Amino acid sequence: MKVAGVDVGAKFVKVILMDDGNVLAKSSKLVGFEQKKSIDDAFQEALGKAGVKEEDIGYITATGSGRTAVHFKTDELTEVTAASKGATMLVPSARTVIDVGAEEGRAMHTDADGKVLDFVINERCAAGAGSFTEAMARALEIEVEEIGPLSLKSTEAVPMNAQCAVFAESEVVTLVHQKTSKENIARAIHDAIASRISSMARRLSIEQDIVLVGGMANNVGFVESLKRELNMDVTIPEDPEYVAALGAARVASARAGGVS
Repeated sequence: MKVAGVDVGAKFVKVILMDDGNVLAKSSKLVGFEQKKSIDDAFQEALGKAGVKEEDIGYITATGSGRTAVHFKTDELTEVTAASKGATMLVPSARTVIDVGAEEGRAMHTDADGKVLDFVINERCAAGAGSFTEAMARALEIEVEEIGPLSLKSTEAVPMNAQCAVFAESEVVTLVHQKTSKENIARAIHDAIASRISSMARRLSIEQDIVLVGGMANNVGFVESLKRELNMDVTIPEDPEYVAALGAARVASARAGGVS
């Protein structure tokens, strides 16, 4: 049976269509002021890529902070369960899943089937999520896509003490005025995020393998900082931003009586 997983995050809507455990199509749209339209557009785009009609989709599971806005859903799923199910589908050896998106970070201790054994969620603070890097990129007057690679060129670790995005932006400006290199500031920014996320994850019993998912997994600077903070290797699956949508589709397939 053809099923769908719809992940409505703070910044993007991600959709995955699946049939008997195989991904048919995926799509992503920026969440604008018209959330419902963004959801519909992403879903329709995925249908078009797969060459199927809406009535061909037998079961739809929604997840993410905006999951209640998916008016065509069959049911819904928490972000924690969706990320865990998706991560273990891609990396069966995953036992700790760290999910960092635009506005929130979370960590899960999971079993081989993706069942969540324990989890923690950070406070709703931009300093521990992706939107922090966007704010800091603006302060550095660079594109957000540049900040990760730039941090890898750092030659010195510079501490950043602010625990709030607003105060951190002022701290970045101060570092610029002190002639600190943009490379070193970029690393400091990623180290600050990684410190918050690793502190959160350590509230669990961290067990390897560790899998990082969510949009921040595409940021090479953050990945390197997190590895240093954890002193452990971290696995990044393909298209990490789609993992929660994949988990929702996996659950949809199971609930519809298909392949789990």
